[in-house]
Amino acid sequence: MGKLLVLYSSRNGQTTKIMDAMRDEFGGYEVESVDLHTLPKKNLSKYDKVLIGASIRYGHFHDSLYTFIHTHSEQLEVADAAFFCVCLTARKPEKANPANNAYIRKFLTKSAWRPRTMGVFAGALRYSEYNWWQTRIIQLIMKITGGSTDTTQDLEFTDWDKVREFARGWIQKR
Repeated sequence: MGKLLVLYSSRNGQTTKIMDAMRDEFGGYEVESVDLHTLPKKNLSKYDKVLIGASIRYGHFHDSLYTFIHTHSEQLEVADAAFFCVCLTARKPEKANPANNAYIRKFLTKSAWRPRTMGVFAGALRYSEYNWWQTRIIQLIMKITGGSTDTTQDLEFTDWDKVREFARGWIQKR
């Protein structure tokens, strides 16, 4: 059985939920999941594959993502590693492609690591979990980008078939 390291940065739980859905595609692997916010130090050579998923909040990845990459950049370059981001802009089909996603471009600008496999998935809009200030900021962002400003309902934009397809395709690559 192979060993798979899954690292994630999740703010409101959608990235964790996406990782959990991907687990079903990782048969034949012993999976270890680690929250990047704990600032883990890992020897990546002990794993057959490494998957990193991170969410966007207010236009930024959590600093722990870049800290991990900076600390492990040499190991990531030789590892069989993939990266995906979760963002609300990916609710639009043209922004759900890594080649067209501004957050992937931003990530590549700030990161020393160049993942060979990348994905982008739409997240969730959970107005019921935001405080008053967060709600107003997100409403403004949604208004500017043509999204929902209706605070009476939470919306999940994640394409679960795309999530599973990404996981299957990456895990089958040798």
